[in-house]
Amino acid sequence: MNSNQPTRFTGILFLLLCAFVSAFYGCVSPKQIVYFQSADTSQVTNLPQLKPVVTRIQSSDILAITVGSFNQESNEILNFANINALTTTSFPNTQAAMRGQPLGYLVDSSGHVEIPFVGRVKVIGLTLDQAGNLVRAEVGKSLKEPAVNVRFLNHKFSLLGEVNRPGTYNLLDDHTTLPEALAMAGDLTIYGQRTNVMLIRETENGRTMTRINLLSREIFASPNYYLRNGDVIYVEPSKAKATYTDRSVQLVPIITSVATAIVVFLNVILK
Repeated sequence: MNSNQPTRFTGILFLLLCAFVSAFYGCVSPKQIVYFQSADTSQVTNLPQLKPVVTRIQSSDILAITVGSFNQESNEILNFANINALTTTSFPNTQAAMRGQPLGYLVDSSGHVEIPFVGRVKVIGLTLDQAGNLVRAEVGKSLKEPAVNVRFLNHKFSLLGEVNRPGTYNLLDDHTTLPEALAMAGDLTIYGQRTNVMLIRETENGRTMTRINLLSREIFASPNYYLRNGDVIYVEPSKAKATYTDRSVQLVPIITSVATAIVVFLNVILK
């Protein structure tokens, strides 16, 4: 008998086993994973234009106040808190992976920040633009035509569950959307339940939990489209993952044993 026959039979057996496993697990329908579906099949769909809620500065916020002027020495002093970092806190999911959180300017319990050359400036209740204008006016008393930029350093959101890169991410402004946040986390895994994404949000009236369907375009008209500080997004696993895991655990030893027995049998009878 041809000596290549055992090898050929082994290859055929392997292909049959692969086909068996694929058929057993089945496949996922595109309808279950395609985002923003709609009955509207036109090339252009007019979506509502939402505006994010403007965040106002609160006590315990940490601000990055960047000042630029013709006086280099003054710039270094004013920007000291933005350059030097707390090494005990790190953000592994950001580009500055090995750098701690900058010190920043802490808004105290009375709503003030302490700025070199200026002193205490009350910023509580202001937007970032308003705070920037106020700091610019105060710094302008000592420096000529300063450029001032104010950003939040401690605002964040978290993604948990069936995403490729779960973690906590910086929320730099009010324009970060839910789709952008999911993109930062590497999108949902194939087992993420896209019709039942949970958004946990702290509001003035307490904590809310909202279910979001990513397969529908209604998300673009939802007040949850733009993220807010402290939001937690949890993507539940689908039933397919539990089924896949259970079947994998149950079938692997069975398939391995059967395949081994058949290979041994074929090698014996084909010698």
